[in-house]
Amino acid sequence: MPLNSSRFNRILQVMVASSLFFPVLPGAFAELSPSHYTWLGEQIFRNECNSRPSCLTSWNAGEDFPSVGIGHFIWYQKDQEEIFEETFPALLAFFGDEGIVLPEWLKASAAADNPWRDRDSFNQAQQSPRMQELRDFLLLTAPLQAEFIVHRFNITRDSIVSSFESAKQARARQVIDQLATIQPPYGQYALIDYLHFKGSGLNPAENYQGTGWGLKQVINAMLGQQVSLETFATAATAVLDRRIENAPLARDESRWQAGWHNRIKTYLPPQAVSVN
Repeated sequence: MPLNSSRFNRILQVMVASSLFFPVLPGAFAELSPSHYTWLGEQIFRNECNSRPSCLTSWNAGEDFPSVGIGHFIWYQKDQEEIFEETFPALLAFFGDEGIVLPEWLKASAAADNPWRDRDSFNQAQQSPRMQELRDFLLLTAPLQAEFIVHRFNITRDSIVSSFESAKQARARQVIDQLATIQPPYGQYALIDYLHFKGSGLNPAENYQGTGWGLKQVINAMLGQQVSLETFATAATAVLDRRIENAPLARDESRWQAGWHNRIKTYLPPQAVSVN
């Protein structure tokens, strides 16, 4: 569908705004540049959507909510309650803080609620002007979505560290912070992608046979090791393999093993790579 003048002008506003709002973040991610955020957004988009714009507005079979954006942010209807954390309204609030112009229909939506009542109506609207405008907007703001994911990581990092027993907290923070300094933005990418991919590991409900599979479990496996992207990838692979071993047989999680391993391999950069 071709862009009309009003849509084109609004997209230009988003593009200009996106190039201006990259504040320096505290802690382990303070050295990221705008081009790093662009790269991170591309990596996350590739992992979640195989870089397909159509995937930016998805409602998976068997789920009660759509997932939108490069990070497949969850979006609930009004008064909907689920066990998973809703993240899309928080992303929109982040955009507002950064001065990004939202589509009018989305800006006017009460509390940024999902306006589609079910998966069928959502899928039937995929080629509607509203849905296409949403995909345009999400594609163009990919770097800021990556920044939002980093912002959430910085908050979650402290929760992960404090969840360790006191004698291990300093080492846990050291492991995370050292990882984040390895060949920017690759170390940061490994941390935020795994967190986004398999969670923090802090939710007691997310376990098989009493064992979780989130970022905390990966960091815990590294406490006695030298910090590198290689040891992180090895620990992450082992944590996911243990999840598969502990999973109920009916879930047949081994079908995802190769894909999970391939995703972990993207944390290891080529020997000669430059991200300015």
